[in-house]
Amino acid sequence: MALVVQKYGGTSVADPERIQAVARKVVERRRKGDSLVVVLSARAGETDRLLALGHDVSPEPNPRELDVLLATGEQVTIALFSMAVHDMGEEAVSMTGYQAGIITDRAYGQARINWIETLPIVGKLHEGKIVVVAGFQGYDDEGNITTLGRGGSDTTAVALAAALGADVCEIYTDVEGVYTADPNVCSKARKLDRISYEEMLEMASMGAKVLHLRSVEFGMKYHVPILVLSSFTDAPGTLVTKEDEEMEKVVVSGITYNKNEGRVTITNVPDIPGMAAKVFRPISDSGINVDLIVQGSSGTPGRANISFTVPKTDFARTMRIVERIAPEIDAGPVHGNADIAKISIIGLGMRSHSGVATKMFETLARENINLKMISTSEIKISCIIDEKYTELAVRVLHDAFELDRAPLGRIQIQEES
Repeated sequence: MALVVQKYGGTSVADPERIQAVARKVVERRRKGDSLVVVLSARAGETDRLLALGHDVSPEPNPRELDVLLATGEQVTIALFSMAVHDMGEEAVSMTGYQAGIITDRAYGQARINWIETLPIVGKLHEGKIVVVAGFQGYDDEGNITTLGRGGSDTTAVALAAALGADVCEIYTDVEGVYTADPNVCSKARKLDRISYEEMLEMASMGAKVLHLRSVEFGMKYHVPILVLSSFTDAPGTLVTKEDEEMEKVVVSGITYNKNEGRVTITNVPDIPGMAAKVFRPISDSGINVDLIVQGSSGTPGRANISFTVPKTDFARTMRIVERIAPEIDAGPVHGNADIAKISIIGLGMRSHSGVATKMFETLARENINLKMISTSEIKISCIIDEKYTELAVRVLHDAFELDRAPLGRIQIQEES
């Protein structure tokens, strides 16, 4: 008998029929002998509806009260799901984040899990019940409801799996696993049988939407096997796990893209110690995350240009901040471009194979795709390009690295019954 944590996303529980279908899947698994903790998201579209409702009432909703509002979406789902399980003859108990003992900090809207008090869940499991937990939410040390940010139900599930010592955390979504590229963009995209935590972290941070970034961080830190599956088919999924020698033989595992960034350039910045800190301090104080940063010569002695990217939702606000500070630091004009995309290739094999960057750059050059910024890490190369070339870049890079061909040594991973 295994202890399994399962998570089902919003599309998986979108309506009563889908909720009942998931309940049947869970009941069948329970009757095979496994102990189950089921983490559920709000139904598809519900969080957006609640968010819009909050903004209809208040242009700038109080963060604490907004979290109270948004947390109700998951509570509806867990109650309906538990009702369905009861009707199928099994015992289920629904738990909010508070009841499940998920303790967070007080960063409303983006709270981070500090601790999980597992006794409430363990007690119900010992009673033979299916424990149904509201994803996306917890509570702070004063008892206030908090939410973990969009996609936070993934984090809830993996964190619970880590705290409970579960054998596996299964993430059920509307796709059948992790692909070499977005199959909606590249028809040759191939589903991966396995992928390392490090590669998945890079993919999640670079734009892949299969798993929430923080959930992968939890999995990597606490060695939780994460199996990504479809709730709509019985196809084998993708196992996210620690790296092995076979994984390192694959030079590039996947290609991601992100159209949700904007590029800001400050020209003619005095090239003296401390100037970069003066540029980025007010941006940081405003809670804006900066991604890629490149500093280069402006062509004027003693001066430099600084370019960086920020989330597109923060682009206008960043431009206002930078345009204000540029005269204060005796810099030149500020330029911005929100019509960009970030293309990334990711793979453990980059550590030991040369020529990967050259191949990427030559492939894009043949399509006359200009590189505006370049960033590298041990297992990733990212380029900023014009947004209009995004889909073309994904397809030509996928072909160049032959990602449609399964590499030798890959092992098919099947969900165990």
